[in-house]
Amino acid sequence: MNSKKENTPELQISLDEKDMGILKLLQKDAKMTIRDMARQLNLSTTPVYERIRKMEQAGVIKQYAAIVDPKKIDKGLTVLCYITLKEHNKKYGRKFIQEIISFTEVTECLNISGEFDFMIKVQVKDMDEYREFYVNKLGELDNLSHTQSIFVISVIKATHQVVY
Repeated sequence: MNSKKENTPELQISLDEKDMGILKLLQKDAKMTIRDMARQLNLSTTPVYERIRKMEQAGVIKQYAAIVDPKKIDKGLTVLCYITLKEHNKKYGRKFIQEIISFTEVTECLNISGEFDFMIKVQVKDMDEYREFYVNKLGELDNLSHTQSIFVISVIKATHQVVY
Protein backbone atom coordinates (compact mmCIF):
# COMPACT_ATOMS: atom_id res chain seq x y z
CA MET A 1 0.00 0.00 0.00
CA ASN A 2 1.46 3.32 -1.02
CA SER A 3 0.96 5.77 1.80
CA LYS A 4 1.52 8.88 -0.34
CA LYS A 5 -1.70 10.36 -1.63
CA GLU A 6 -2.00 11.22 -5.33
CA ASN A 7 -1.35 14.88 -6.21
CA THR A 8 0.20 15.52 -2.79
CA PRO A 9 3.54 17.28 -3.14
CA GLU A 10 6.40 15.43 -1.47
CA LEU A 11 8.03 17.13 1.48
CA GLN A 12 11.76 17.75 1.58
CA ILE A 13 13.26 16.35 4.76
CA SER A 14 16.73 15.61 6.02
CA LEU A 15 17.17 12.31 7.78
CA ASP A 16 19.01 11.95 11.07
CA GLU A 17 20.40 8.88 12.86
CA LYS A 18 17.02 8.01 14.39
CA ASP A 19 15.31 8.15 10.98
CA MET A 20 18.00 5.91 9.50
CA GLY A 21 17.52 3.48 12.39
CA ILE A 22 13.79 3.36 11.72
CA LEU A 23 14.45 2.68 8.03
CA LYS A 24 16.88 -0.15 8.83
CA LEU A 25 14.32 -1.78 11.12
CA LEU A 26 11.48 -1.39 8.61
CA GLN A 27 13.59 -2.86 5.80
CA LYS A 28 14.31 -5.92 7.93
CA ASP A 29 10.70 -6.32 9.06
CA ALA A 30 8.00 -3.94 7.83
CA LYS A 31 5.53 -5.62 10.18
CA MET A 32 7.54 -4.64 13.27
CA THR A 33 5.37 -2.71 15.68
CA ILE A 34 6.06 0.91 16.47
CA ARG A 35 6.42 -0.11 20.11
CA ASP A 36 9.19 -2.60 19.24
CA MET A 37 10.97 -0.03 17.06
CA ALA A 38 10.75 2.58 19.80
CA ARG A 39 12.19 0.15 22.32
CA GLN A 40 15.14 -0.72 20.03
CA LEU A 41 15.85 2.94 19.25
CA ASN A 42 15.39 4.22 22.81
CA LEU A 43 12.49 6.49 21.81
CA SER A 44 8.86 6.69 22.80
CA THR A 45 6.22 5.51 20.35
CA THR A 46 4.87 8.93 19.35
CA PRO A 47 8.11 10.27 17.82
CA VAL A 48 8.66 6.97 15.97
CA TYR A 49 5.14 7.13 14.54
CA GLU A 50 5.59 10.80 13.53
CA ARG A 51 8.97 10.14 11.90
CA ILE A 52 7.53 7.24 9.90
CA ARG A 53 4.57 9.36 8.79
CA LYS A 54 6.89 12.19 7.77
CA MET A 55 9.12 9.81 5.77
CA GLU A 56 6.04 8.36 4.04
CA GLN A 57 4.80 11.85 3.13
CA ALA A 58 8.26 12.82 1.84
CA GLY A 59 8.42 9.73 -0.35
CA VAL A 60 11.41 8.28 1.50
CA ILE A 61 9.23 5.27 2.33
CA LYS A 62 7.51 4.51 -0.96
CA GLN A 63 5.64 1.32 -0.16
CA TYR A 64 5.26 -1.65 2.16
CA ALA A 65 5.31 -5.04 0.47
CA ALA A 66 5.47 -8.78 1.00
CA ILE A 67 8.41 -10.44 -0.76
CA VAL A 68 7.04 -13.57 -2.43
CA ASP A 69 9.14 -16.56 -3.50
CA PRO A 70 8.31 -16.92 -7.23
CA LYS A 71 8.91 -20.69 -7.16
CA LYS A 72 6.23 -21.13 -4.49
CA ILE A 73 3.63 -19.55 -6.78
CA ASP A 74 4.67 -21.43 -9.93
CA LYS A 75 6.69 -18.56 -11.47
CA GLY A 76 10.11 -20.19 -11.18
CA LEU A 77 11.71 -18.97 -14.43
CA THR A 78 13.35 -15.55 -14.27
CA VAL A 79 14.45 -13.91 -17.51
CA LEU A 80 16.37 -10.68 -17.94
CA CYS A 81 15.56 -9.22 -21.30
CA TYR A 82 17.62 -6.39 -22.79
CA ILE A 83 15.80 -4.19 -25.28
CA THR A 84 16.89 -1.63 -27.84
CA LEU A 85 14.30 0.68 -29.42
CA LYS A 86 14.29 1.78 -33.06
CA GLU A 87 13.14 5.33 -32.35
CA HIS A 88 14.54 7.35 -29.44
CA ASN A 89 12.15 10.17 -28.68
CA LYS A 90 9.64 10.99 -25.93
CA LYS A 91 6.62 9.76 -27.85
CA TYR A 92 7.99 6.30 -28.62
CA GLY A 93 9.72 5.98 -25.25
CA ARG A 94 6.52 6.83 -23.37
CA LYS A 95 4.50 4.39 -25.50
CA PHE A 96 7.02 1.59 -24.86
CA ILE A 97 6.98 2.25 -21.11
CA GLN A 98 3.17 2.25 -20.97
CA GLU A 99 3.04 -1.07 -22.81
CA ILE A 100 5.74 -2.71 -20.68
CA ILE A 101 4.05 -1.57 -17.46
CA SER A 102 0.84 -3.32 -18.56
CA PHE A 103 2.54 -6.72 -18.88
CA THR A 104 1.97 -8.68 -15.66
CA GLU A 105 4.97 -10.91 -16.41
CA VAL A 106 7.31 -7.90 -16.14
CA THR A 107 8.33 -7.34 -12.52
CA GLU A 108 10.98 -4.68 -13.17
CA CYS A 109 11.83 -2.31 -15.98
CA LEU A 110 15.01 -0.26 -15.94
CA ASN A 111 16.07 2.44 -18.40
CA ILE A 112 19.79 1.73 -18.86
CA SER A 113 22.81 3.11 -20.68
CA GLY A 114 25.11 1.28 -23.06
CA GLU A 115 24.25 -1.05 -25.90
CA PHE A 116 20.61 -1.46 -24.79
CA ASP A 117 17.94 1.06 -23.78
CA PHE A 118 15.96 -1.02 -21.26
CA MET A 119 16.29 -4.11 -19.15
CA ILE A 120 13.16 -5.91 -18.04
CA LYS A 121 12.89 -8.69 -15.49
CA VAL A 122 10.28 -11.26 -16.46
CA GLN A 123 8.84 -13.84 -14.05
CA VAL A 124 7.06 -16.80 -15.68
CA LYS A 125 6.28 -20.45 -15.01
CA ASP A 126 8.56 -22.03 -17.61
CA MET A 127 10.14 -21.70 -21.05
CA ASP A 128 6.78 -22.26 -22.80
CA GLU A 129 5.23 -19.37 -20.90
CA TYR A 130 8.24 -17.16 -21.69
CA ARG A 131 7.97 -18.02 -25.40
CA GLU A 132 4.29 -17.08 -25.27
CA PHE A 133 5.16 -13.75 -23.62
CA TYR A 134 8.06 -13.08 -25.99
CA VAL A 135 6.14 -13.86 -29.17
CA ASN A 136 2.66 -12.56 -28.36
CA LYS A 137 3.38 -9.59 -26.11
CA LEU A 138 6.93 -8.33 -26.34
CA GLY A 139 7.28 -9.29 -30.01
CA GLU A 140 4.12 -7.35 -30.89
CA LEU A 141 5.53 -4.00 -29.75
CA ASP A 142 6.08 -1.62 -32.66
CA ASN A 143 9.31 0.09 -31.75
CA LEU A 144 11.65 -2.80 -30.92
CA SER A 145 14.96 -2.93 -32.72
CA HIS A 146 16.79 -5.66 -30.83
CA THR A 147 16.25 -7.90 -27.80
CA GLN A 148 18.46 -10.29 -25.89
CA SER A 149 17.11 -12.75 -23.32
CA ILE A 150 19.25 -13.96 -20.43
CA PHE A 151 17.89 -16.92 -18.43
CA VAL A 152 18.64 -16.92 -14.70
CA ILE A 153 20.09 -20.24 -13.55
CA SER A 154 19.99 -19.43 -9.83
CA VAL A 155 19.62 -16.41 -7.59
CA ILE A 156 22.68 -15.86 -5.40
CA LYS A 157 21.50 -12.68 -3.68
CA ALA A 158 18.20 -10.86 -3.87
CA THR A 159 17.29 -8.01 -1.56
CA HIS A 160 15.15 -4.93 -1.63
CA GLN A 161 17.09 -3.32 1.19
CA VAL A 162 18.95 -0.13 0.37
CA VAL A 163 22.25 -0.02 2.26
CA TYR A 164 23.32 3.30 3.78
